[in-house]
Order: sequence, then structure tokens, then C-alpha cells
Amino acid sequence: MIKGDTVNSSFDDWCQLAKKERRGQTVEASRHETLEGIEIKPLYTEEDVVSDRIKDEMPGMEPFTRGPRATMYTGRPWTIRQYAGFSTAEESNAFYRKALAGGQQGISVAFDLPTHRGYDSDHARVEGDVGKAGVAIDSVEDMKILFDGIPLDKISVSMTMNGAVIPVLASFVVAAEEQGVAPEQLTGTIQNDILKEFMVRNTYVYPPEPSMRIVADIIEFTSQSMPRFNSISISGYHMQEAGASLVQELAYTLADGREYVRAVLARGMDVDAFAGRLSFFFAIGMNIFMEAAKLRAARRLWSEMMEEFKPKNPRSKMLRTHCQTSGVSLQAQDPYNNIVRTAFEALAAVLGGTQSLHTNAFDEAIALPTDFSARIARNTQLILQEETGVTKTVDPLAGSYYVESLTDELVAKAKELIDEIEALGGMTKAVVSGLPKLRIEETAARRQAMIDRGDEVIVGVNKFQPAEREDIDIRRIENEKVREGQIKRIRQVRREREDSTCKAKLKEIEKRAQHGGNLLEAAIEAARARATVGEISLAMENVFGRHTAHTTTLTGVYGAAYQNDKAFSDIQNDIENFAQEFGRRPRMLVAKIGQDGHDRGAKVIATAFADMGFDVDIGPLFQTPVETARAALDNDVHVVGISSQTAAHTTLVPSLIEELKKADAKEILVICGGVIPPQDHDFLAKAGVSAVFGPGTHIPDAASQVLKLIRQQQQSL
Repeated sequence: MIKGDTVNSSFDDWCQLAKKERRGQTVEASRHETLEGIEIKPLYTEEDVVSDRIKDEMPGMEPFTRGPRATMYTGRPWTIRQYAGFSTAEESNAFYRKALAGGQQGISVAFDLPTHRGYDSDHARVEGDVGKAGVAIDSVEDMKILFDGIPLDKISVSMTMNGAVIPVLASFVVAAEEQGVAPEQLTGTIQNDILKEFMVRNTYVYPPEPSMRIVADIIEFTSQSMPRFNSISISGYHMQEAGASLVQELAYTLADGREYVRAVLARGMDVDAFAGRLSFFFAIGMNIFMEAAKLRAARRLWSEMMEEFKPKNPRSKMLRTHCQTSGVSLQAQDPYNNIVRTAFEALAAVLGGTQSLHTNAFDEAIALPTDFSARIARNTQLILQEETGVTKTVDPLAGSYYVESLTDELVAKAKELIDEIEALGGMTKAVVSGLPKLRIEETAARRQAMIDRGDEVIVGVNKFQPAEREDIDIRRIENEKVREGQIKRIRQVRREREDSTCKAKLKEIEKRAQHGGNLLEAAIEAARARATVGEISLAMENVFGRHTAHTTTLTGVYGAAYQNDKAFSDIQNDIENFAQEFGRRPRMLVAKIGQDGHDRGAKVIATAFADMGFDVDIGPLFQTPVETARAALDNDVHVVGISSQTAAHTTLVPSLIEELKKADAKEILVICGGVIPPQDHDFLAKAGVSAVFGPGTHIPDAASQVLKLIRQQQQSL
């Protein structure tokens, strides 16, 4: 082993050799700083590992840096758990059964947006969203169909559900009972992580304080009645998808976890009674070694953080995690490249020691995955398990100077953010203040500017673009047909149930929401009486209210990356000329229509266009076409920019254009951006959309095109 002066001598010799190989360039020229503020050096040695603790650490032992289990994958590989849900319970059930037969080892359910937001499929606000981005679940009857023929006492089920977590989990418990499976036999995970919804994903229903009560109710009930079931999956995934750096994802996720532990302890529960069933969920992007180090750092940090609560059982300090490959790294351009991206990300998750893994399908930047693309995604994991040798040894990256240094740096930087959250009074108060959300949005804007400038290379997008676009088959959801079927089943459920019993059970939920008592326990009784997801949600909403977020627009973050850039200055000058010609700046309303809460794209566009000189209004989330048209008129905008990620554009955008026509405001242009399949572009153009910008669009180019469209429209008036 190289020690002391020998290290320095060897390093100096290497510098001289590297300088010669680089033909006179200094070694320092190859250093760069990541989005996390971590400097990456061209060479790492023993001197770069701040802590020598790794020499004494072993897998399965505190602080679990090297893995939560002693044998890790040598004893049992990670669980292959593909996240999926398609329109109806029948279609999703067929997919799950086929996937399980093909080697998938657990089910992970994706619900549609109305279900997430606590609305039944017949609600007026969800017309364009039913079945679009997941499976529609309105009652126990839908849940029974979803798991028909799938033995719930043998198959682990993960459900990504937060806002409407009470009625959905209640319906799952009752569906299992009617399959003959008792609650204590159920295995799996409910996400139940509401704090991150207020930061990034926005599929909340109630305000933060009552939402935290719901989290505690679920942990309390499951610890007593569902001991094999994970009561919460504390999620950083959606933070990274919204633009968070890895340090932000790490720090805010663990800070959320600490807040949940405190909320349950406030009920008087013993920490060892529930902490061992907490689980986590992280995104895995393209920075392979940083992502692996992030998972190692997360385990060390969580073990140290849990010391605060003085658990007696070491398992209470053990971080176990599910991972999913990045969705935001997937690109619509040259989409087969996404297969390679997903494989690298899956490898990073495994090298970091994940307990289960979902691999995204290559076409998910365009639409929901097809059976063909989903099979490739699943087989990526099977090949990783069976052919690569990664399951033969535990923590193969241990001792790497680079990875150990990254682990130490991530721990240190995450602690700084965690301490900042503590200074605000904990994560609930921090979320109410809006600070974490603002920090993530700033990082997202900076990263987008790096991509648009070409400082961060994405193959097929801003470098090595293909000469021709390659069309691929996509999955299409017949929204109107799905909604009609769901409404028919809802009516049948309401017709056949004992209505007085159902109303009494819903009243009990309201009573407990007002005066105390476990809400999940009451919701299970209501679900047995065939109360719907929307009715159970509304019973709590009558007491708690429905949360409305305050929407703000950043300025200066995107534009800061373009200082002294001539092309950017040219756009700003063009906008100034427009203002002189027409008496005001071009004005745009950036809007989200429907129940899609993913607002990263909308926020980035708003800040980028504002920095270029547009007057930008950003509308509230979850608007209807009527509400968006009214906002466009009230703000006297030239153009409405619709950000779409869940395919509701085919229904809701034509409705918006019709509303503008009714208001005699045909001069207001409508443009669309986001996850919009090329196959939909002609449809939208015929409906009256002036331009469509897909994923990977160069924002300054888009701004120039929008400005040109507005100028042409104004000149024609």
C-alpha cells in the first residue's frame, strides 16, 4: 500500500507523465465540477479518502454503507419489480400476469392521475385523464379485477400512491380479504410519502398538516395489522426527475424520513415497532459512480440519523431501498439509445446495492410502454442478474478511491442541507416555506441551460443527432372508451350496494377526520361497504379541505448560463424590437391542464422565456380548459404554452382551443410541449395548435420560433 510521501511522489510522477500525454495541457484542465458542487479530479489516490472507516465496515453491519444484508446478492438477487399500469384493471391484470410468467418477481402498480388525486372517473375535472398515465381504480371491484389470478399471499405488491393513499390502500386490503388473504399475510409497499408531493410531483389532495396525520395513521395501522407490509416508501425519485441534484435528492429524502419517524413517535409508538418497515426509493441517472456512491451514502446517513431516536434493534437503522432508472434521461430523439442508458443506470443501482429495481422502457419519453419495450426493460435486469457476474460478490466497489471519496463528499454535502432543514424546524415547515421546492427548481433550470448550451452532452439530442427521425410503435389509450367503462362500473357499484350502510361508514370517516381516530381503519370499513375512492377522499376533504399550491416563476437562473452569448443576446434584442414595434413585450401563459402535476417542464420554460425577455404568466396546476382560457383572456396573452406529460393533450388541448374560439379570442396562439408522440403532431395541428415542441427541444430555438409566430399573428390582425 502506498503511504505518505510515497503517495505524493507517485502523484507528482503521474502529473508529469499525464502532462506529456496531453501534449502540454495541464492536468488541472481536466477537472470539472458536478451539478452537486463536487469537483471531479482526473486521478484519485488513498489520500482522497477522508475516512478510513471503510476498513472496519462490513455488509449487513452498521452503518450499512456496504449493504443492508451480509450476503446481499450472493444470497439472493435484488427483486425485479416493474412499475406498470395501463388504462383499465383488466388490461393491467393481463400485463402483470404475463410479466410474472416472464420472470418478474413483484408487482408495482401505476395508478392514473384521477385516482392519485382522489377523484372518481366520473368527476367533471378528470375528463381527459382517466386511464392515461396508469390504471383507473374507482372501487374495490376495480382492485379485485386488477389482482385477479394473482395470489396476494405470495406476490409482493408495491403501490405508488400518496394523495389518495387512504382509499386506495383500503380498497387493496378489502380486495385481498375477498381473495382469502388476511391483512397480516400481505407483503409489499405503499409509497405514502406526501412531503415530496408538495416539493415536486404535486399529486397531493390535502394540506401538509392533515396529510402528515394520514401518513402516521397508515404507519400505525400497518405496524399493528400488516406486519409484513412496508408502510411507507420515502421517495427521492421524483425529486431527481424534477431536476434535483443528487445531493438534494439524498438530503431531502432522508429529511422527509426523519419527519415521518417523528410524526409516528408523537403517537406514542416505540421506534422499533415500525422503523424496520420503512423503505426508500431513489432515482438512478447516468452518472454511474456518483449514483452508486449515493446509495452507499444514504445508508450511512440514515443509520447515523436514526441514532437520535435510540432504537434497540439495529434493523431500525437499516435503509432498504427500491430504485428506478431515470425517466428524465430518456429521450424522444434516437429512442433506441434509451435501451443503453437504462442498462447503464440499472448497473449503477446494483453496484450501489439496491433491494429492488424497475428499469424503464425505451419508449417512455414518447408514450406508455408497449409489451415489446417492457419486455426489453425487464430482460435488462434478467441479463444483469444471470450473465454479468455482479451477483457473485458483495459491494464490488468497496475500497475504490474514487467511490469512497464520492461517498464521503455526498455525506458531507447532504448533511449541510439536512442541517438547513432542521434550522427551519423540520421538513414539514420547510415544505410550507417553499425552500426545498425553490432549490430544486433552480437546479433544474441550471441543468437545462447546460444541456441547451451543449456543456452537458446528450447523444442524439445536442450531439451526434441522427439524420432522420425513426418512428416507433407506441401504446395508445382510448381515453373516452376507458372513462365510459369506468363510469358504467361505478354506477353498478352504487346501484348494488347498501346505500345507508355506505353513507354511515363515510360519516364515520368525517367524524374521525374532525375528532380523531385511525382513518385507514375507518376507510377499510367504508370500502367493504363499497364506498368509492372519490367518496372516501371527499369525506376527508370535507374536513381537511383540498390543497392549492402557490405558483411562482424563477428569474435569472437560466439566463445566467448565457452571459456574453451572442445568440442569446440576439433573441433578447429581437424581443426588444418586438416591444418597440407592437407597444409591449410578447406575453405567454404557461399552463398545465388536467390532473398532471409534473411541472418541471413548465417551470423551466417559464424561467427561460422570462430570462430572454418574454412577459410570462404561469397558471395554477390542475386547470380545466375553461379555466385556462379565462386566464389567457384575463392576462391578455399572445400565446398559451401547454406543458403535457400524460397524453391528456389529445382531449384537453382541442377543448382549450374551442373555449378560446367561443370567447372570440382566436388571435391567442396555442403551442404544446412535453411528452407528445410525433404521431400526435398532425392531430394537434389540425385542431389548431401552432407548434409542438417535444422532449430535448433547444429552448432558445423554441423561443425564436414562438416569437416569430406571435409576430406573424400580430401583423395579420
